Formats: sequence, structure tokens, C-alpha cells
Amino acid sequence: MSKIDLSKKPLIIIAGPTAVGKTSTSVALAKALLGEVVSADSVQVYRKLDIGSAKVTAEEMEGVPHHLIDIIDVDSDYDVSLFQKMATEAIEGIYERGHVPILAGGTGFYIQGLLYGIDFTEEDEGAHKQVRDRLEAWAKEPGGPEAMYRKLSEVDPGSLEKIHEHNIRRVIRALEFYELHGTPISQHNEEEREKQAIYNPAFFVLTDDRESLYERINSRVDQMVQQGLVEEAKWLYDLHLPMERTSMKGIGYRELIQAFDAIEKGNLAASEKRAIIVQAVEKIKQDSRNYAKRQITWFKRERNVNFVNIKDFDYKKDRITEWITEKCLSLLG
Repeated sequence: MSKIDLSKKPLIIIAGPTAVGKTSTSVALAKALLGEVVSADSVQVYRKLDIGSAKVTAEEMEGVPHHLIDIIDVDSDYDVSLFQKMATEAIEGIYERGHVPILAGGTGFYIQGLLYGIDFTEEDEGAHKQVRDRLEAWAKEPGGPEAMYRKLSEVDPGSLEKIHEHNIRRVIRALEFYELHGTPISQHNEEEREKQAIYNPAFFVLTDDRESLYERINSRVDQMVQQGLVEEAKWLYDLHLPMERTSMKGIGYRELIQAFDAIEKGNLAASEKRAIIVQAVEKIKQDSRNYAKRQITWFKRERNVNFVNIKDFDYKKDRITEWITEKCLSLLG
């Protein structure tokens, strides 16, 4: 039985870079503290995107209830405001059942938005839609995404370290915010970030030495390919969804979708097609490593975070879980 005081709205957060072991740690912690897991992942929420998202399996859940997994179709968008709404509802239900919510994932923007109750609502949807439609049309023009990112660098350079060039949806949102409000969204988000947490958090970020982490990322991608990642991405590609859909932009999918495009447009020999796929897989590894680096940078800026270097525990899950459990009871009891 958990000794954590639920009346104080506790929220355990297990975050960190890709492939560091958040899934297994959150499950072990949930079993130790009578918890339920809420996913803070922007891709695992989608049905049928299992391999590329490293989605937790029923076996890996070990009977622990999980939320925000497999609940949205790939033709629907998923953003921080929708996550915030759904996660809040899930957490309230967990409290009602007398359990402890454990937020697990690597999407720092989502975690921050939920923890501090950042307001992502848009007050004049008509005006927003007019600007958004124009920006979305611009994004579809040849060279449009690149030009938009250059524009963002002029009006809101502070956003560049948080918004990747390929994340056209967030680029559009940032430009939209600037046009409507006349101030950078990075400034707005920083002001929102100064808010106090609306939950009583115990925030843990799992880390590892860079070389070990990168080796694990590379191995995980190879394993995904063996499990059928290429075929899963081809299924998504064959749906012919707009590239700005959230589901189309996940690492592991976007690189292969670009490869399928190149194969489809060219009159290529089988060996050339295989080479393009091999290059795409290497690009997935590179993009995953770069993403892990950005994730670590993001979490280093967060307040009151407990960094847990898994190497210090000899990579043993039971030792990591025991230390985090004791820390949670100390912080939240």
C-alpha cells in the first residue's frame, strides 16, 4: 500500500531521453507504489504505430494500468493542449481510485504544460484559423517550410532551440502566435513557465553516459527494423496523409516516408531501393541521437529535477526502482 498522501495531488514524473529505460522503470515504480502510468509520449498515443514508437506492450505493462496509449487514429492530430486535457482527466481518475499517477515519457514540452497548467487555449478561433490557414498553405509551397523557419528566426529567435525545423506544426503555431499577439511565443512560454506547479511533483530524469546511451539507441533501431518498422512505416505512408499530421512526423516514420517518396519517384533497381532504405535507417539512428541530446538539454532547464544516472546503479532496475521509491516517499509522504 502506498504511503503517499493523495490529498496533496502528488505526481511522479519519470522522464529522460529516448531508450534510457523509462517504460520499465515506471512500471516497476507503479507496482511498488500502487500507481498507474500516464504516457507523455506524442506518438505512442496513436493506434497501430507500435514498433516505431517503442510502444509499451501488454506483457511489459505487467498488469499496471496505462493511459493515453493507443487511443487516437493516425489521421487525427495530437498536440500539447489535447494531451493536457486528456492527461488531466486520466490523473483525476487515478486519484479517485486511490492510486498514484506516474507520468512517463520524453516529451518535455508536454510534461511542462501539464505540470504547470500552462494555458494553451486560443481566445479568438476565427482569427487564428484565418492566419493558420494562410501559414499552412505557405508550408505546402516549394521551399515553404525552410522560408517559414527563416521567418521564425527573425521574429522569435528564442524559439529555435526548442522548435526543430522539421516540426512544421510548431513552426506554424509560433508564427501564428507572433502575428496575432505581436510578441514571441518563446517569451509567452517563458512567462508561463514561471508559474508554480499545480501538482506536488517528484520529478526524475533518467540519464546515462552519452556513449552508452547512443549505443543503446542504435541497437534499439536495429531491433525495430527486425520487428517490422519498415513495413509499419510503409503502411502509414500508403495512407497518403498530409505531412503536417503529427503521426507523420515521428522519428522512425518521417525518415522512411521520405525514403518511400524517393523510391516511388525514381525508376530504381532493387539494389538502389535497398540502399535508400539502409540510408533511412541510419538517418533514424542519427535523428534519435540528436533528439536524445535535445531532451537532456530540455530537462536540465527544468526546476527541482532529480537526475538518475542509471550507470551509477549498475543498470539494475531493482536498485533504480528502490532508490526512486524511497525518494518519492520522502518527497510525497
